[in-house]
This record gives sequence, structure tokens and C-alpha cells, in this order.
Amino acid sequence: MPDFAYVARDSSGKKVTGTIDAGNSRDAAMQLASRSLFPVDVKPADRRAAAAPNQLRSRRVKPQTMAVFYGQLASLLRSGVSMMRSLTVLGEQASDKNLNVVLADIRSRVEEGEPLGNAMARYPRVFSEMGINMVRAGTEGGFLEDALDRVSTFTELQEDLKGKTVSAMAYPVFLFGVGSIVITVLIVFFVPKFDPLFARLRDKGEMPALTDGLLSFSMMLQSYGIYILLALIALGFFIRFKLQSEAGKFAADRIKLRIPVLGDILMNLAVARFCRVLGTLLGNGVPILKSLEISRAATGNRLLSRSIGEASENIRSGESLASPLRSSGYFPNTVVEMISVAEESNSLESVLPTIADTLEKRTFRRLDLFVRLLEPVMLLIMATLVLIVVMALLIPVIKSSSAI
Repeated sequence: MPDFAYVARDSSGKKVTGTIDAGNSRDAAMQLASRSLFPVDVKPADRRAAAAPNQLRSRRVKPQTMAVFYGQLASLLRSGVSMMRSLTVLGEQASDKNLNVVLADIRSRVEEGEPLGNAMARYPRVFSEMGINMVRAGTEGGFLEDALDRVSTFTELQEDLKGKTVSAMAYPVFLFGVGSIVITVLIVFFVPKFDPLFARLRDKGEMPALTDGLLSFSMMLQSYGIYILLALIALGFFIRFKLQSEAGKFAADRIKLRIPVLGDILMNLAVARFCRVLGTLLGNGVPILKSLEISRAATGNRLLSRSIGEASENIRSGESLASPLRSSGYFPNTVVEMISVAEESNSLESVLPTIADTLEKRTFRRLDLFVRLLEPVMLLIMATLVLIVVMALLIPVIKSSSAI
């Protein structure tokens, strides 16, 4: 017999929830009545919802899907639809099965009296820390709809930012990958065929150094290529293992920031994320220390996050935010000056998103220029390598023809 989930009231009016075996919902209601329970809601039990707390904490829902969810929930609540009904509707129409199950579990928890923010916090890989804290602040301050709208807008902006960055770097990475494969195949399979042709020049000691080096490198790849490949794979796993440690993550973030041109771009994007998250949280009534704790994690760079943590300690001591950010050396002077003025005028929540917009526009212009220059540079490097291979093979041929 199928299971039915029920919500009922006992003789004292206390709410009772659970599951019951019955042939249909009518039989389930009759069984509840025989137990002196008044059925409020009886429906087929969602086994996935029961399994959600354990199965879904390790899964993710796409940020684009979450942005739509936040916006739709805000619209339903603003239109006067109750929280329970809103969660039910959004759960039923959710295209992502994981989100469907998560919302079913959250709805049951909220129905039992658990705050929405606490129920969302049970799924940290579905709901961002910023979203959870914004919902908590909105629930306590009575501006939940506005908070949800802001989370939706922020999530969309972050995904647009990520998409632009990935699309900008896709073509240069593709060029590098294809070029590397072509040159490797050329050296490993094509170059060795010329070795017997140049045997006479080698015997006479007239082999050009460039050709000799290329042939030796080609022979080495043929003889030890598999071992070199295995060594590179092992090195990759070793680096990945090291990057899982805190020291390795700090080292990786430090190296990223030292890359010419790209390091400045990455830093400016991290600062823009920090300003946008901090401004959004402050604008929704989240205390500044809690806002700094959340926004430092959103930067994506541990060096910057550490500097922001030190700034939090200064604020606890009664100092300003701008001073420690300036001394860290990671924040542009213009950004620090704007933060300093905003602190004096008590307008941080409105100035910080403006700083983020300005930084993102300026950084994307630089990123676009960097990518435009990177494409011809990659083509030039690949063409140069191919030219070296061709010249190394042609010089002996020209020498032999001249001798004849």
C-alpha cells in the first residue's frame, strides 16, 4: 500500500504530522479520523523529500536556477500568496529535481515553525551564505520581498560576470590546446622520418645544431614520452593534493595575483565582488561585522580575504574600514578613498555597489583588450614553433643541395 503524508490536528488543536499506509487519500483520512485526528492535508508521501537532508547536502543547484527562484518567491510573496503556498508552487514547477526535493523539505520545516533562513541553511550547497543571511535579515526586519529581489539580482550579476570571463578566455585556451597537440604530433611522428636522410651530414659533423637538437628531442619523446606523460599526470595530482591544503591555496592565490596584467584583472574582479556583496548586505540591514564575514568569503582570494578579516578586527576596535584596506595594498587607492568618504557620510550601502559597477566596467575593458592581444600572441607563438620545426628540417636539405 502506498504511503500518504498528512498534516492533522488532535482534539486539543495541536498540529500532528507523519505518514500513514492507505489505499487512497480517502482511506487515509478515515484512518486519521479513527485516531481522533482531524485531517488538514493528506497527499502521497514524497520519498525523495524524506531523503533530502542526507542526499542533497553534497549536491548543487545552478546559480541561474537559484536567481529565478529568489525572484519568483519575492513576486509571489509581494502578490499576497502565503509562504507555504509559494514554496509549494515553486517546488512543483521547479525544473531542477534537486531543488524540487529541497523545497519540499524546507516547506515541511517552515510549516513546523522553523524560520525560513534556518531551513535554507541546512542546504549550504544550494543556498549561498549571502542568500541565507539576507533572508534572515529580511525576515527579522520585515523586508523579505526586497531582500529576495536583491539576492536574485546579485546572483544574476555574478553569473553574468563569470560567463563573460569564461567566454573571453575560451578561444585563447582553445588555440593553445589545439596548437600544442599539432606541434606534439609533428615532433613525435613527422620529424623522426627525416633522421635517415640526415645521416651523412651527421657523419661528416655538418649537422646544424638546430636540427640535431630537434631530432634528439623527438627521439627522447618517442623513447620516454609515456614516462614523461605519467610524470606530468603525477605532478598534476601532486599539485592538486597540495592545493587542497590551506598553505597551497594561499600560494595559488599569491601566484595568480603576480601574473602580469592578468593578476591585476583578477584582483579588481575580487574587489568588485567584495564591494557588491558588502553593499548588498548592508543595504538589507545586516550588521557590518557579519556583512564583512560573509563578503570576505565571496572574494574568491584568500590574500584579500585575510586583509578584510584584519579590517574586521579594526572595526571591532572602533576604527574605520578604509584604513586597514589601504594598508593591505590590495585595494586600489580610488576605491579606498571612495570607501573613506562613504564612511564619513554614512552611505556605504549605496556607494559600494557603485564602486563595484565602476570596477567591473573598467576591468572588463582591460580583460577584453587582454584577450584581443592574447589571441594574436598565441597564434604568433604557435606559428614560431612550427617555423622552427620547418627551418630545422629545411636547413640540412638546403646544405645538401648546395654541396651537390
